[in-house]
Amino acid sequence: MEFDVQQMIFEFIGGLGIFLFGLKYMGDGLQKVAGDRLRELLDRFTSNPLMGVVAGAVVTILLQSSSTTTVLTVGLVNAGFMTFRQAIGVIMGANIGTTMTAFIIGIDVKEYGLPILAVGAFLIFFFKNKKATNIGQTIFGLGALFFGLETMSGGMKPLRTLEAFSDLTVSMSNNPILGVVIGTLFTVIVQSSSATIGILQELMGEGLVPLDAALPVLFGDNIGTTITAVIAAIGASIGAKRAAFVHVIFNVLGAVVFLLLLRPFTAYVEWLQNQLGLGPEMTIAFAHGSFNIANTVVQFPFVAVLAWIVIKLVPGEESLVDSKPQHLDPIFIEQSPALALDQAKEEVIRMGQYAYKGLEETSLYLNNKQQKHSEVAMQIEEALNNLDRKITDYLVELSSASLTDEESHKHSALMDSVRDFERIGDHFENIIELIDYKNSNKVQLTEQAVEDLNTMIDLTLMTVKQATKSLENMSREEALAVVQKENELDRMERSYRKKHIIRLNEGVCTGQAGIVFVDMISNLERIGDHAVNIAEEVLGEKESL
Repeated sequence: MEFDVQQMIFEFIGGLGIFLFGLKYMGDGLQKVAGDRLRELLDRFTSNPLMGVVAGAVVTILLQSSSTTTVLTVGLVNAGFMTFRQAIGVIMGANIGTTMTAFIIGIDVKEYGLPILAVGAFLIFFFKNKKATNIGQTIFGLGALFFGLETMSGGMKPLRTLEAFSDLTVSMSNNPILGVVIGTLFTVIVQSSSATIGILQELMGEGLVPLDAALPVLFGDNIGTTITAVIAAIGASIGAKRAAFVHVIFNVLGAVVFLLLLRPFTAYVEWLQNQLGLGPEMTIAFAHGSFNIANTVVQFPFVAVLAWIVIKLVPGEESLVDSKPQHLDPIFIEQSPALALDQAKEEVIRMGQYAYKGLEETSLYLNNKQQKHSEVAMQIEEALNNLDRKITDYLVELSSASLTDEESHKHSALMDSVRDFERIGDHFENIIELIDYKNSNKVQLTEQAVEDLNTMIDLTLMTVKQATKSLENMSREEALAVVQKENELDRMERSYRKKHIIRLNEGVCTGQAGIVFVDMISNLERIGDHAVNIAEEVLGEKESL
């Protein structure tokens, strides 16, 4: 009997491992087949909560994981690409999308797991075409999912002889809250609601768990799946924390409501089972789908109320970094290229203001070590990358319009300036990474080094601010002042390097601290170079007019 218990445990945990691997591998394959457009899909189609529900469901079907979609959403909110209110719809949609896995499992083809694995492996190993290997990965993942289920099923068969398990199922039938707790805890442990549903489907298939005991476990599974988003939101922005909180409230409320309506819901699922002639696995799939769709339909009209509750529970200002362009209207490209240029210029000036703000936050992070400054700076860096792509695409489209000589000069000045502002973001990101390294490795800079760094940062900030102003006003005077400040930054860098070598020789500075210091001033000097590039565009522009 001892060997049987060991075999049962090994088959169950081995099967669970293969199932989770298959689920992840299939999701990764689908993501590659879909390309890197999932983030863009969420970014673009979430203008209102209803579109958010659709986008959330589609992305979750492609990723095969509501947790991954929610984590992606938390990341988008954290980076300022999506507002907290937009995220609510996506999270609701993710709950609907995750039911697809249960329907895949419900198609009773477990015994074909190995041949499906073979087809996937054949595509991966015998085709050089990337698309074929991505499809192969998806098929291989699907095969592993079915094979894992079949292995788990074999491990669960002996449970019918265990009296303790029979007692547990009777307890779950009599006490639905116990089922909810079991579903929640198991999903928290395995970090996959699909795995819990899959096991539930197998238990039903083996006749080990009756429907009235299985449904509360299904509700608990929806609560357990929120843990991933909660973990992702730790240390994230206010908006990201709120998005994770919405996920928890939405799923807990759904579980509570349906627990109160357990009898009519069970009767409805039994009616579906009889009407459609469903097998046990597909019955759970339909129950899961009905529960998540109904939960969304019931709670969707209260999106504003849900948002209000969460804002009260998680107070504070949401991220002020807006990563989306505000002025790039494609209609102007054909109708008025001159106006389109002005629109693009407004966005480039926004980039300049963000570059200044990002460097300012970097300076604050260096001096007070508060993580919130690092987070804001990294949000700004992402915003600069996004604006760089969007403005460049807009200007490339605009280049095909008929521009005057004056407009052409302005166009090329803006194209170059966009790149320079984006590079400033890369350099302050480098400085943040150096500060992180300094803090985590307890590297101590000397007082003189910190003072020199702050002096150079202050001058760099003034240089970036003036470069942005020179571009905004097309001011030759401001541009010449930038060139002068950049020359001063070059002199500063040379002088501070020499002072650092003296400190090193005198033994007052460690080698590690020296590397951090030199890399920081080097990045600041490079920021100055990009600021002067912008100023030179202004000077060149003025000379050409």
